[in-house]
Amino acid sequence: AVTVSSSSNMSLKSGIQQARTGRDLPLKPLAEAINQSLERGTDVYITAHNRAQAERTAELLRGYDIDAPVSQGGSLPAPSSHGVFIREGSISAGFTLVNPAIAIITEEEIFGARVNKRPSPPARPGEALTDLADLAEGDFIVHTLHGIGLYRGLKRRTVEGVAKDFLLLEYLGGDRLYMPVERMDRLVRYNSFEGRAEPELDKLGGQKWKKTKGKIKKAIENMAGELLKLYAARHVAPGFAFSAPDASFREMEAGFEYEETPDQARAILDCIKDMMQPSPMDRLVCGDVGYGKTEVAIRAAFKAVLDGKQVAILVPTTVLAQQHYITFRRRLGAYPVNIEVISRFRTKKEQKEILARLSIGGVDIIIGTHRLAQGDISFKDLGLVIIDEEHRFGVRQKERLKKMRSTVDVLALTATPIPRTLHMSLASLRDLSIINTPPEDRLAVSTEVLRFDESVIKDAIEREMDRGGQVFFVHNRVQSMAPVEDMLRRILPHARIAVAHGQMREHELEKKMLGFVNREFDVLLSTAIIESGLDIPSANTIIINRADAFGLAELYQLRGRVGRSSRRAYAYFMIPETMNLTVDAQKRLDVIRELCEPGSGFKVAAYDLEIRGAGELLGTNQSGQIAAVGFEMYRRILEDTVAEMKGEKIQEEAEPEVNIKVSQYIPDDYVPHTGQRLGLYKRFASIQSDEELGAIEEEVLDRYGPLPEVVENIMETVRLRLLLKSLKARELDQKAGRLYINFNGTGDTPTDPSVVSNATRLVRGDSARFRILSDGRFSARLADGCAPLVEAQYVLKELLGRCYSEN
Repeated sequence: AVTVSSSSNMSLKSGIQQARTGRDLPLKPLAEAINQSLERGTDVYITAHNRAQAERTAELLRGYDIDAPVSQGGSLPAPSSHGVFIREGSISAGFTLVNPAIAIITEEEIFGARVNKRPSPPARPGEALTDLADLAEGDFIVHTLHGIGLYRGLKRRTVEGVAKDFLLLEYLGGDRLYMPVERMDRLVRYNSFEGRAEPELDKLGGQKWKKTKGKIKKAIENMAGELLKLYAARHVAPGFAFSAPDASFREMEAGFEYEETPDQARAILDCIKDMMQPSPMDRLVCGDVGYGKTEVAIRAAFKAVLDGKQVAILVPTTVLAQQHYITFRRRLGAYPVNIEVISRFRTKKEQKEILARLSIGGVDIIIGTHRLAQGDISFKDLGLVIIDEEHRFGVRQKERLKKMRSTVDVLALTATPIPRTLHMSLASLRDLSIINTPPEDRLAVSTEVLRFDESVIKDAIEREMDRGGQVFFVHNRVQSMAPVEDMLRRILPHARIAVAHGQMREHELEKKMLGFVNREFDVLLSTAIIESGLDIPSANTIIINRADAFGLAELYQLRGRVGRSSRRAYAYFMIPETMNLTVDAQKRLDVIRELCEPGSGFKVAAYDLEIRGAGELLGTNQSGQIAAVGFEMYRRILEDTVAEMKGEKIQEEAEPEVNIKVSQYIPDDYVPHTGQRLGLYKRFASIQSDEELGAIEEEVLDRYGPLPEVVENIMETVRLRLLLKSLKARELDQKAGRLYINFNGTGDTPTDPSVVSNATRLVRGDSARFRILSDGRFSARLADGCAPLVEAQYVLKELLGRCYSEN
C-alpha cells in the first residue's frame, strides 16, 4: 500500500518557495530542505522536461555538495540506493509518499512555469528560402557587405591554439575571404529568379556592389509608389471589425480532433487578429497539402458567422467544392450554421433556390467554384471571402474577385502561391502566414522522372495493387484519353479502371469520383481535374503522363494527391520517349524531383518564381533587377525601401562580436553531414532570444546526443552575444588575461545609464580587477583558473545588474 501525505512535504515546499524568491544564494533554501528530507530517510526525486535542464539542475545542486545522478525515464532506483535523483519526465505537481518515503519535486516548482514550444519559424517568411543546409561547393552566395561570391567549402582553422570553422568565399580575381560561421547571418544564397544562370562576381573591397544596391533601391522606389497607393487605399477603406472570440468559438475550437501544430495555431491567431481590425483583412496562408489550411478557414468562417456575416468560399474545381462542403458540415454540424454548395453537381432548380436564400441571409456559408464570382450573385451581408488555390483562377475571375474584396475580409489558401503573389507577400505588401509543420508520420513521396515505358507503368500499378492501394493515372488531354485507357486495360487486365474528366456529365463524373473514393476502382484515369480536392489515403501511387507539359505548381499539386497517410507513396513523372525537353520544362522536373520532402510547397513557389521570373508587381514585363543581387538581397532591399516609403524608421542593428579564446565548432563525428552543420551554424548565428537558443539546444541534444565541449562553447558564445545586445555593446574581446567590452559604434542607441552606474560600482569595489578606459571601453581581469566564457557571462550580467547565478 502507498500512503500519500500532503503535510509532511511542507518543509520541502517552503524550501522550494524560498529558493524561487531568494537572490544571493537562490538554491540554498532548497538544498537545506533536501538535506532535511534525506536525514528523515526520505528520498528526493526531481523531474526535468529534458536532458539539458536535468544536467543544469544537477550542476547547480553540486554547488551545494548534493550529488543527484541524472537518468531518463521515471523508474525508481534499486532499494539499496538512497539519495537525490533527477529524472527526465513531466508531472503536473510534486507530492510526498509516506510509504515508501519519497518526495517528488517538479522543475516548475523550482524554476517557475515553462512553456514547452517548438522552435519558431523565421520571423520573416522570405528567410524560409535562405536556408544554407543544401549549399554545395561552387554555389553562388551573397555577402551583405561584399556582394556575390563563390562558396568554396567549410574549412576548420586553428589560430593560437583556438579551432573554429570558416566558410571560404572566392571573389573576382581569385580573392579569398574566410567568413567566421558566427557571422553567417550576413550570408544568403544567390537565386536570380530571372533565368540568369551565372551572375558576375564582385570584387572584394570594391564599390560596384554598393552602387548596384543603390540603383536597385531607386528603381524600387519608382515601382513601389503606385503599389503603396493601392494598398494604402485598402487599409483606410471602411471595413468591419469582428468581435473577440467568445465561448461558442472556443467550444468549436475544442472540438478539433487534432492538436494544432504551432504553425497552424499561429496562422489561426493571425487571421482572427486581422478580422478584429477595422480595415479589411488580406492574408495569404501558405501550407503544404494536408497541413491544416482548411481548419484555418473553418475557424475564420465560423467567427464571421458568429458576428452575423456571410462567408463565400471560392474553389477552383467542383470536386474540391464538394469536399469542402462535407468538411465544413462535419466540423460545424453541431451549430446553427446554414452551409450550402453551388456547383455542377446541383441542378439549376437547386442552384436557383440556394441563391435566393443567399440574397436574403438564409445561407451563412456558401461554397462554390467561379460561379460565385459572377455578376448575378448577391449577398445580404458578406463579411469574409475565402479563396482556395488562388493561382487556379483566371485573370477575368480575379478582376471580379477584386470588386468583391474591396471592403470585405479576404483569406487566400494555397500550397504553391503564384510568383507575383509570393513576391508581394515577401515584400510585406500582403500579409502572409506559413504552415511548415508536417503532419505526424508524413513521409516524403518517392519521385522519379522517366521516359514513357509500358513495363514501368505496369510494374508500378501492380505493386500498389498488391499492397491493397489505389493509383491515379493523369493524362490531361480528353481527345487522346481513349488510347491510354485501351493501353491500361491491355497491360492490366485484372485492374478495375475508371475514367474521369471535366467534359463528362455532372452526375456521371460524381459517380466515378465517389466510386474511386469508396474503393470500387483500382485505377482512376483522369485529367488534372484531380489536382485539388481529393483526399484518399489509400491512393499512394500517381503516374503523370506528359509531365513536361504541366506547370511546376500543377505538378506539385498533383503529387500532393498521394502520400496523405503514413505509407510510402510513389510519383512517376512520364515524359515522351524521344522528345527533347525545353530548358524551362527540364528545370521544372528537376525541381519537383529534388523537392519531395513534406513541406516543400513554399520552396516550390520560390523556384516557380525563379523559372517564370518575378516581373513587375503591377505589370507583365520581366525585370533584370533581381539577377543583379539575387532574390533574397533584392527582397531585403525591397522590404526596407517600402518600409521607408511608409514612413517607418529603418535602423540597421549590428550584431555584437564575441572574440573569446576558446575552440568552438561542430565536430565532424558529432554531425557528419556538412549541410547539417551549415544549417546549424546559420541557425546559431540568427538566434535572437534565450528561448530560441534553448529550443535549438534541446533539438541538438535530441538528434545528436550529449553536447561536446566545443559545441557547448558555441552556445555559451551565443548567450554572450545576446547579453551584449542587451547592453547595447558592440564587441567583447579577450586579450592578455583581460576582457574588453566596447560600447562605441552602436548608432542611435546610447548606453543605458544603469549600465554606466553598474560599471562605476564595479570599479569602485575592485579597481585592480575592473577598469573604465579612456576610450570608453570597460575592462575586467580574468580570475585565475576561471573559464573565460563563464567569467565573461558573470561580468556582463553584473553590468546589467542581474544576479550571475540566476541561470
